Amino acid sequence: MADLVRFGVSLEKELLTKFDKHIKEKNYATRSKAIGDLIRENLIKKEWVEGKEVVGAITLVYNHHRRELVNRLTDVEHNFHQLIISSQHVHLDEANCLEIVVVKGKPKEIDKLAQSLKSTKGVKHGSLTMATTGKGIA
Repeated sequence: MADLVRFGVSLEKELLTKFDKHIKEKNYATRSKAIGDLIRENLIKKEWVEGKEVVGAITLVYNHHRRELVNRLTDVEHNFHQLIISSQHVHLDEANCLEIVVVKGKPKEIDKLAQSLKSTKGVKHGSLTMATTGKGIA
């Protein structure tokens, strides 16, 4: 386990009360765990802003009956093949599908891929979840 360091934090009572309510709702065992997660989240955002190698997941929901939509999405993915680690296709019902595309690379290129997929005519919803390779995060 990494070396632990204790430090003090001064907060307004109202802010701490709201934070405690939040961490209870999120089932955090301790304030320390919640604060650590907040710090890591900000460090991950910094990796994306600085253009470091990152990972993420692009999720898409679409109606696979839309004419040529699956082919257009596949074409986009092939154009960015160097970023794609894996993809998973899930049948939600008789018409709707969920596709999850796991990506690794430079943030600008990942954003470009995500936007290309999300903006494809017929895609009902798309989102990009930012993550880290874990190299610079404790």
